[in-house]
Amino acid sequence: MTSFFTQEIRLSKRHEEIVSQRLMLLQQMESKFGDQNKEKASQIQAAETAFKRNLSLLKDIEAAEKSLQTRIQPLPLPEVVSLETLYWASVEECIPKWEQFLLGRAPYPIGVENQNEA
Repeated sequence: MTSFFTQEIRLSKRHEEIVSQRLMLLQQMESKFGDQNKEKASQIQAAETAFKRNLSLLKDIEAAEKSLQTRIQPLPLPEVVSLETLYWASVEECIPKWEQFLLGRAPYPIGVENQNEA
């Protein structure tokens, strides 16, 4: 009977050790889980900050690109503008002469060589 009693005491102590180890492990797990949550929240915050920074940089780059585009394409020289204006005026002047020919309703306009004869 004494052996059962001593065995019972030994098992009870062992049970207490196991329960205390379990409690300690649970506390460590809770602490680690809390640390992981804090780290995850910190990473999310860092990602949001990086996203905002990248968006701001992208807007700055687009503004710089637009500014450079206006610098690259300077206004044409007045002589070039004058020549372009004269060219388009002569084209508009010749359109009525060529319109009927291009529609297939008339022969070549006067002053233009017939390509079929050539």
